[in-house]
Amino acid sequence: MPSAVVVGGGIAGLVIARELAIGGVSVTLLEASDRLGGKVARHIVAGIELDAGAESFATRNGTVAALATSLGLSVELPNPAGAWLQASPDRAFPLPKTGLLGIPSVPLAADVIAAVGIGGALRAQLDELMLGFVASQERNFGELVRRRMGRVVLEQLVAPVTLGIHSRHPNDLDVDVVAPGLRAALLDTGSLAHAVRTLRAAAPAGSAVSGVEGGIFELVDALADDLSARGVDLRLSSPVGEVDALGATLTTGEIVDADTVVLATALAAPDQTTITPTTITLATLVLDAPQLDGAPRGTGLLVVPGTEGIRAKALTHSSAKWRWLADRLGAHRHVIRLSYSGVSPEAWREQARRDAEKLLGVEIAASSIQGFDSVEWSQPATAPPSIPGVTLVGEGVAGTGLAAVIGRAQREAERLLGDSKP
Repeated sequence: MPSAVVVGGGIAGLVIARELAIGGVSVTLLEASDRLGGKVARHIVAGIELDAGAESFATRNGTVAALATSLGLSVELPNPAGAWLQASPDRAFPLPKTGLLGIPSVPLAADVIAAVGIGGALRAQLDELMLGFVASQERNFGELVRRRMGRVVLEQLVAPVTLGIHSRHPNDLDVDVVAPGLRAALLDTGSLAHAVRTLRAAAPAGSAVSGVEGGIFELVDALADDLSARGVDLRLSSPVGEVDALGATLTTGEIVDADTVVLATALAAPDQTTITPTTITLATLVLDAPQLDGAPRGTGLLVVPGTEGIRAKALTHSSAKWRWLADRLGAHRHVIRLSYSGVSPEAWREQARRDAEKLLGVEIAASSIQGFDSVEWSQPATAPPSIPGVTLVGEGVAGTGLAAVIGRAQREAERLLGDSKP
């Protein structure tokens, strides 16, 4: 039986280990920490199990939903009320619904004008007068939007969305990673607005994101159980110092040889110690707050960067977004999650309460807080270096989001299994 060693027990490592095991490979998975899942994790706040990392996934290609369903999990669509946009300290309104990552499909629609003003909307409408090839070769997502629809749409619509979903400004994203097919559709249709309409029409009916009943962290438990049942050797607290095409060397000096080597995590390296990764802090409040029963800001808000007096870049009203969570919480209890760029010595609990109060437009007394927790996550500053003979998967090479990470892991597994056939 061919063998494989997978270094890293995050979602990418778990998925590629499963695919290889299904393909008849004997797999050993090495995880440095004492738990599996990486950024897909749980925490308990006020006695409730909640997602400490990702709480939804993009539905494109059906990748994540198909995996979840195959593992016996139930996929749930969010509340269709949708998110709002906080454009200034005193101005919030529903986010235009017929766009793609904030790119409007109808620049002169009333909800777009409300978001960017008539001047910004008219500039975006110029997209219709340009030739289709303009910016069609541009891989930088922010630059493509700016050239086609202008700076106002970029900063006031697109940036809040990508910062909320991918924790990155559009200028730091690859078009083909976050919006596959957009450039081709731009060439085919002749405008970015038409390209957005084409992609939306081709997408499956329903929301652009979905979740898992019980929390995205249920994926980790289900994958771990599936791997164990398939005979995969899951080894926790097994940090790896080096990998090459022949295997992995643990920091203890133990060598695990294998026919196939997969690196699904970043390895500490002397020449990478000066790189500072991007840090995201997620602050979760569990509230007893009847004033939130009507979901005053839908499923949450995205914040235009630089909005005075608000540090959060996004707020998710989780109990308004997910029916399963509202059912578990009971009457008048709510879960609010805010995301921040970077870390701060401030007390996150009070910062989160103040921001939630401003964003939701209601008073939230400190006494209404039943539980609080903050979790910090780091994003890779650069892609991991290529190692001859070693397959790379994970966020550093696939991009952010479960759909991208899982999709790449599955494609790499298919390639490896194809290469192993006589």
